[in-house]
Amino acid sequence: MSGPDYSLTPPQFETVEYAAAPGNCVLCNQPIGGQYYRVNGAQACSACVERERTAQKSSNANYSRALLFGIGAAILGMIGYATFEIATGWIIGYVSLGVGWLVGKAMLKGSKGFGGRKYQITAALLTYAAVSLAAIPVIFNHVIKQKHEQPQVQAQQAPQTSSSAPGKSSTVSPDTRPSITVTPESAQPRGLNSQPEKPKAQRMGFGKAIGLLLLVGLASPFLELSDPFHGIIGLFILFIGMQIAWKMTARPKLIIDGPF
Repeated sequence: MSGPDYSLTPPQFETVEYAAAPGNCVLCNQPIGGQYYRVNGAQACSACVERERTAQKSSNANYSRALLFGIGAAILGMIGYATFEIATGWIIGYVSLGVGWLVGKAMLKGSKGFGGRKYQITAALLTYAAVSLAAIPVIFNHVIKQKHEQPQVQAQQAPQTSSSAPGKSSTVSPDTRPSITVTPESAQPRGLNSQPEKPKAQRMGFGKAIGLLLLVGLASPFLELSDPFHGIIGLFILFIGMQIAWKMTARPKLIIDGPF
């Protein structure tokens, strides 16, 4: 058996032939020339890989921006949750899922896609705060309604004192007016022989009232356990909403191989 015949394809040294290019970078979608890496199995250029390695070290600016965006989303979610409950009178725990998604999405936007453990903890806490503190506007709404309804109820239940009994005169003659006799004991100034007055109830300060409202709001998901069936379901759905925010703000897993 004879070997291959090289006389048909003589060697040439005038044209340089390069190996096929690896392709485009999966991160910047630009052609890759020379050295390249593999990120989660896909080809990436050296510049993008170096940028991703730097981004994995979270900066304070990224977290501060993510926190600001997350607080804004939590406030928006709280307002939406409370508005829906006040307008419809329905308590739908599934709104917690939307609040968790909104907080997670906002934090990712603020951090430019970066995540991590502290992002996850922050997102879960903001989701819980948004859902639980929505009870405060609802409480205020109930109090305002009761204040408006109370005078009407009292007016309907008040006895008709202005009308006189039939056959009796409603006028009082001057002779029948009760006389008041002032005794020396009653003329004495208070504090000598009189009993000490009871101390007046102190008014709650503004800061203390706000703190109490915050505590009641944060505890509201557990206070709803007074109705065990609906309370447990509400807590479970709230936990799922927090889990959504937790997963969305997780650190992306990057497996970098190379260079090649």
